[in-house]
Amino acid sequence: MRTWIKGGTLINEGRVFQADVLIENDRIEAIKERFSPEETAGCQVVSAAGRYVLPGVIDDQVHFREPGLTHKGDMAEGSRAAAAGGVTSFMDMPNVNPPTTTRRLLEEKQEIAARNSLVNYSFYLGATSENLDEIKRADAATVCGIKVFMGSSTGNMLVDQLPVLERIFAESPLLIATHSEDNPTIEANLARFKERYGEDIPPTCHPEIRSREACLKSSSLAVSLARKFGSRLHLLHLSTAEETGLLDGSFRPEKRITGEAVVHHLWFNDEAYREKGNMVKWNPAIKQETDRAALLKAVNAGIIDVIATDHAPHTFEEKSGVYTRAASGGPMVQHSLCVMLELAERGETTPEIVVERMCHTPAALFRIQERGFLRPGYKADICIVEKNPWTVEKGNLLYRCGWSPLEGERLTYRVYATFVNGRKVYENGVFDEGYRGEMLQFKP
Repeated sequence: MRTWIKGGTLINEGRVFQADVLIENDRIEAIKERFSPEETAGCQVVSAAGRYVLPGVIDDQVHFREPGLTHKGDMAEGSRAAAAGGVTSFMDMPNVNPPTTTRRLLEEKQEIAARNSLVNYSFYLGATSENLDEIKRADAATVCGIKVFMGSSTGNMLVDQLPVLERIFAESPLLIATHSEDNPTIEANLARFKERYGEDIPPTCHPEIRSREACLKSSSLAVSLARKFGSRLHLLHLSTAEETGLLDGSFRPEKRITGEAVVHHLWFNDEAYREKGNMVKWNPAIKQETDRAALLKAVNAGIIDVIATDHAPHTFEEKSGVYTRAASGGPMVQHSLCVMLELAERGETTPEIVVERMCHTPAALFRIQERGFLRPGYKADICIVEKNPWTVEKGNLLYRCGWSPLEGERLTYRVYATFVNGRKVYENGVFDEGYRGEMLQFKP
C-alpha cells in the first residue's frame, strides 16, 4: 500500500517548508518538493494543501485507566481520543487496579493494548518499596521507564523512604520518571487548611496545599539522587519557576536529567480555580502566572525537554463535591496539540518548538526506534492539522468521562488526519476501527 500526502507544509526538525510525503506500507518512503507521475502511480492521494504536516505526537505520560478503573476510561477510548488529537504513541502510567508493579502485570497491559489500542503504546513499570528485583529485570527494549511516585499515589506505590529511593536510583537499568511532591509538606499544609475550613476547602487553596515548596523539595531530592548515582532521571509535570533551575541546558543524547511540562500548566494559571474549581484540580497544582510564564520560557529555551498531557480522566461525579473528596486529574489527550498550537498562534511559542517538544525530543529522550521525525525509512506516524477554528464543547468530546476543563475554549487549529504506521486511522471525525497500533521499541 502506498500513500501520497500532497501539497502540505511540513514542520520538521526546526524547518517549515513545502513538500510532499510518500508512504509505502508502514514507513516514509521519500520526502520531496515534487514527485513525478511515475513515482506516485497507484498511490492513495491525501490532500494536505493549506494544511500542516507534522510527525505524530508522542505523549510520555497518560493514565488510560485500564485495567480496573474503566468506568473513567480505557485503552480503546483513550487511544481514539489520542488519534483525534494527533497523538500516535503513548506511554501509560502504572497506577491502575491492580497497580502495574510486576512484569506479569505489565505483559497483561501490553496484551490489552495489542487488542484495543488504535495507536502505538508502551507502559511504565511502577516502583514500590519491595519490587526492586522486578525493576532490575525489566526489558529495556519494550519498557519505557520506571515510575516512582515520590508524592502520594494509589495502592502501594508511594516511595518516600530514602534507603529505598537510593537503591532504586542506584540499581534501576531504565529511565526513572518521578512524580515529585513532598508528602509530609503536603500533609502539614492540608491539616492547616482543614483546621480553618473543615472538609470544604476552597479549590483556590490547592496550590497552597500542594505547594511550590513541596514540589521543589521533592524534585531537588530526585536530582541529588540522580547525580549521586548517575541515574537517568526524567522529572514529570514540573509546575514551578524554581524547578526549571534544576535542569541542565537543552536536550542532547548524553543529558542525564530531563524535564517535562504538561499542557495544563502551560495553558492555565491559578486564576482558573475561581471559575472551574475542582475541574482544574491536578497534582501537582497549577501555580501562578509567573510560574506558567517561566515554564513556557524554559520550553522555548529547550531547558524543559518534553511537553505531555498527564491525561487522567475521572467521572464528573468524582471531580465534584467538596475539595478533600474531589479527585485530582483531568482529560487532555484529545486537545493537547491544538492547545499548544494555539499558544503558538498567540506568539507565546512557535510551531517548530511545539513539534520539537511533543514529537522529536520524546523520541530521542526515550530512544524510541524510528519514530518522532519525518524522515525516509522512519515509521509513518504523521499528523495533518488545519486552520479551522472550533470550540471545545461536550458535543465534540471523545472522553468517556464526558467533560473537559477546556470546554468553551476557542481553538484555531484542528487535527484533520492522523496516520499510525502508515495507516490512516483518523480523518475528519472518522476512525479506522479495524487497525491496531504497535508496541514501541527502544534502543539499548
